[in-house]
Amino acid sequence: MKKLLISGLALLLLFNSCSKSSVDSSCNSTYDACAVKAPQAEMDSVTNYLNAQGITDTAKHCSGMFYKIDSVGTGKTPGICSSIVISYQGHLTNGVVFAQPGSLQNILDNFIAGFKNGIPLIKEGGGIHLYIPPSLAYGSQAMPGIPANSVLIFDVKLLSVQ
Repeated sequence: MKKLLISGLALLLLFNSCSKSSVDSSCNSTYDACAVKAPQAEMDSVTNYLNAQGITDTAKHCSGMFYKIDSVGTGKTPGICSSIVISYQGHLTNGVVFAQPGSLQNILDNFIAGFKNGIPLIKEGGGIHLYIPPSLAYGSQAMPGIPANSVLIFDVKLLSVQ
């Protein structure tokens, strides 16, 4: 009887820890995608890169990030508190690839601002190119394979939204 009670309690805790409310409680559900705006000099750097590459079919987000939607997708649209699965590749403006094609699952609120702003522009099954100024990525902090103050370019596909 004691084993049954303990097993039942363990299952209850397991399912409770996976519930949507426990995910939402740790998420900043009041995120404002336009609250942080890249400085004009950073936006100019992205614009110069796009012009030099002959990329003319991008849109500018209110945050100063640029993007090109490859396909909108047909599934769910992610919110900031959604658990998403993406596949992506990232490179610098000099062509150096810092993130090989791979997939990642996380709550959207845990990503860099450029992802938080760009990924909700597509639906599950969609794809987007993101051109992210430094202040919407890692800013003055260098990361492995990414120098400080780097413009980042990502090719992202939204595989799943929970």
